[in-house]
Amino acid sequence: MIGLTDFLIVSAALFCIGMYMIVSKRNAIQILIGIELMLNAAILNLVAFSKYDKINNTGQVFALFAIVLAAATTAVALAIILNVYRQYKTIDPGEINKLRD
Repeated sequence: MIGLTDFLIVSAALFCIGMYMIVSKRNAIQILIGIELMLNAAILNLVAFSKYDKINNTGQVFALFAIVLAAATTAVALAIILNVYRQYKTIDPGEINKLRD
């Protein structure tokens, strides 16, 4: 039987992979994917802990809100990345050193 510890281990692994992607990658899209992995780790924790809340299912409700928030954030971030690419012809965050009108 899969217990809470198994879910927490998978969630910690997802969070660590996401953190590694944010720290090591030089591409804005890959950094965005790392942020999404970290957010999915938090959502997995919410759903795993909601197993012990038999009455209100609060963890699942928070997870639903987090998924909606992640989708909206990803759409905005991709729009920003596309506009930056049009302006600078690169998506490397290290090469973008000044913003102009």
